[in-house]
Amino acid sequence: MARRVLLTGMSGTGKSSVIKQLAALGYRAVDFDEPGWSEYDPEGEWIWCEDRVQELLASLKDDEALFVSGCAINQGKFYGQFDAVILLSAPADVIVERLKTRTNNPYGKHPEELAATLENLATVEPLLRDGADYEIVTTLRLDEVVVEVIKVLEALP
Repeated sequence: MARRVLLTGMSGTGKSSVIKQLAALGYRAVDFDEPGWSEYDPEGEWIWCEDRVQELLASLKDDEALFVSGCAINQGKFYGQFDAVILLSAPADVIVERLKTRTNNPYGKHPEELAATLENLATVEPLLRDGADYEIVTTLRLDEVVVEVIKVLEALP
């Protein structure tokens, strides 16, 4: 049976790093925060490109596993198509340090973006937590986080 796992969380929690590591290990893994998978809507909200996301989720063969990562205002529309939703979380001070020092994505470097991330940590993350099946705190080493994510996949029916 096809198994679909969503990794979600605030900026700086390690979604992109985890999804890249899963891909390097040979898993089918897609970062929905990459161009072409998400965009800003006319109101300036970050949304998943619904047609493209739906096409990917529907394309899995019976024996395939798929990991996707991302966080967008419309992701809840797809929760019913995932076998597991994993919230990646981290304390605010860890997120701030990661955003200041990361090199793979410029988001969070400007004071307004950092303030928005911290505001989302207080207001959006609790909503993500309510919709998640699992939570992994990403203060662990990257390889340890990846092992925990794979354990969730392996525990699925």
